[in-house]
Amino acid sequence: MTESAFNEIVPLPGETIDPFMEGRLRIIQSKKGYRFSIDALLLADFVTIKKNDIVADLGTGCGVIPLSMLAAKPVKHIYCIEIQKELAFQALRNSRLNSLEKRMSVIMGDIKNPPLPASSVNVVVCNPPYRRKESGRINPDKQRAIARHEIYASIDDIIKAARFLLTTKGRLSIIYPAERMTFLIEKVRAAGFEPKKIRVIYPDMEANAKLVLMEAWLNGNSGLTILPPLFGQGAYSIESQA
Repeated sequence: MTESAFNEIVPLPGETIDPFMEGRLRIIQSKKGYRFSIDALLLADFVTIKKNDIVADLGTGCGVIPLSMLAAKPVKHIYCIEIQKELAFQALRNSRLNSLEKRMSVIMGDIKNPPLPASSVNVVVCNPPYRRKESGRINPDKQRAIARHEIYASIDDIIKAARFLLTTKGRLSIIYPAERMTFLIEKVRAAGFEPKKIRVIYPDMEANAKLVLMEAWLNGNSGLTILPPLFGQGAYSIESQA
């Protein structure tokens, strides 16, 4: 890909430009491939950010989490790591579309070999695939399949990368199926993280929990805050236009 190609901030065939965050931002994404969900916005809102924090987003997709965080939080810089060329290109154009390219770097790379130095970020955020590679039907669309199943990276790979990238007392924020919450807690604690903040998401007042948001600190002290439950989509909605 040439530099001149990156400078053309227009949707390609098979892409849309959609407004979100009440029209404050716009995002290029695929019509039929990977499209961001409310999960990404809820995670971006949940992440604890201190002034001048440096962040790494693992598996950034089209860049919706970094865009949301940069628009609402005092982040100094976000490094967006994405293994798929098409999505990395979308994320880069989205940074420029929203005039955030000075605070948002897109790196095409594999989180199993993090393309950043050790102990270089304060926060790692990840909206990971929820399903094991061998479970359920694999979507025939490659982008959607990788987003949903642990094809390129498992939860172990994500936690290992976070441990490598984070400074001491650095924070990992992740969203995961509620039914696998104990599994997630066991995994992060085994890697030297301590869960510090949890919020459970319910579809509605009558339904069982669907997702859980968790923040864990590397080498953190014990002490867990469980926030009030979140119902439905919270304060977010997604607008869409062709």
